[in-house]
Amino acid sequence: MRKFRAGLAAVFVAAAFGLMAPGPASAAAYCGITWGSLAKADPTMSSAQVTNVRTGQQACFDRLVVDLTGTVAGYSVQYVPAVVQDGSGMPVPLRGDAALRVVVNAPSYGPSGQPTFTPSSATELANVTGYQTFRQVAYAGSFEGTTTLGLGVRARLPFRVFTLAGPDGGSRLVVDVAHHW
Repeated sequence: MRKFRAGLAAVFVAAAFGLMAPGPASAAAYCGITWGSLAKADPTMSSAQVTNVRTGQQACFDRLVVDLTGTVAGYSVQYVPAVVQDGSGMPVPLRGDAALRVVVNAPSYGPSGQPTFTPSSATELANVTGYQTFRQVAYAGSFEGTTTLGLGVRARLPFRVFTLAGPDGGSRLVVDVAHHW
């Protein structure tokens, strides 16, 4: 029993003088974000059409929203060395130090080929001046039932992808990119 008490006393003395090493530090996630930066995808095809692309700023992330006429069924979002135009394969220049390719498995044209989304400027789909993460949103085309967007971002940062229902029977594909790790 004496040895136990002596050992216990030694531990308390060592702790009092700071001789014991602290436990491993655990960095808190930025804004609770734990998304990561690896590719996110759902291969399902959609019968809906892309109708609009818009952006917004939140406290911890910047948001890209793609509006569709029906249910979002599939997508692929990943960091790439360069975003290329659908069909031609020509590079889409993007501002920023990282490029996210956002592919929606839905066309931006109707069944007869009429456009459902016609951006006024393919290189500037939204004004992202003053955004913390986004640097540019560009249209890379719609080909064989998919629509591709290029998202120029400040750096390779964590992102998440999800879908939301509505409004008016439509749906939205949402891509959030964190401001920091």
